[in-house]
Amino acid sequence: MEGVVVKSTGSWYQVRDPQGNMHACRLKGKFKIKGLKVTNPIAVGDRVKVENEATDQSCVITEILPRENYLIRTSLKHPEIGHILASNLDQAVLMATMKQPRTSLGFIDRYLVSAETFRIPVVIIFNKIDLLDSNELREVDDLISLYQGIGYPSLATSFLKPQGLDSLEELLAGKTSLLSGHSGVGKSTLLNFVAPGYQQKTSEVSESIQKGVHTTTFAEMFEIGPDSFIIDTPGIKELGLMEVGEEELSHYFPEMRSLLGQCKFHNCRHVHEPKCAVLDAIGISIAESRYLSYLSMLENEDNRR
Repeated sequence: MEGVVVKSTGSWYQVRDPQGNMHACRLKGKFKIKGLKVTNPIAVGDRVKVENEATDQSCVITEILPRENYLIRTSLKHPEIGHILASNLDQAVLMATMKQPRTSLGFIDRYLVSAETFRIPVVIIFNKIDLLDSNELREVDDLISLYQGIGYPSLATSFLKPQGLDSLEELLAGKTSLLSGHSGVGKSTLLNFVAPGYQQKTSEVSESIQKGVHTTTFAEMFEIGPDSFIIDTPGIKELGLMEVGEEELSHYFPEMRSLLGQCKFHNCRHVHEPKCAVLDAIGISIAESRYLSYLSMLENEDNRR
């Protein structure tokens, strides 16, 4: 039997069969994926083959079918090892907030680079705009213009004072979407809005440290409509890049990719080289914040070597 992994707790997995039935499964032996060191060989979204166990009601996963794509980050404890957030995605939805907690532009750009490695489309949702003053709202408008200008649909939302929610269901319809962001940005609130039957637990952001409290413990896929699924994930504190070398890093910035081949040197790192098309475009077609994110990622790659 084939099915899709809809929940992973590390040792047991919930697998949904084509009829919508759920099966508790474990791994058969140890899985190792050739050329990929990861903490979790099986991720939510994986298509797998399973067999019934003769002794009880559970099943064993015998094979992972080839993945179309996946989103991966480095392990917090072991940066040389990856952790797969989810696989076989139609799109990723990144929730960000300007306060309570604040999402840095560096985090947003790292997430976009991670998705670009498999050309996974990303939608950015700037949530909790009810908390913002007029200057902060203008900042959000500027960020929406920036990211939409380089190909990432973006919108501003508030669930407390409903705003920008009309397009959410349309955005998710007919797709398998990964929902990501820091703890406290409103991921569980969004899920409760589009699929009220599940009623995920939500919590307040700590006023003292301005960080959210984890309410999602394990990644889990929810059916929110016909052929429509959303994968809720635990809040991400840090996002270390995996499988991205310095030579191709600029290729994962769409505005830099469009200038490919226009630099004087074919191996240009876009840092201080003469006649660099990327350096010439900063402040014109490349936002300074995006270029600073590029430099930060480049520095991290240099430090890891």
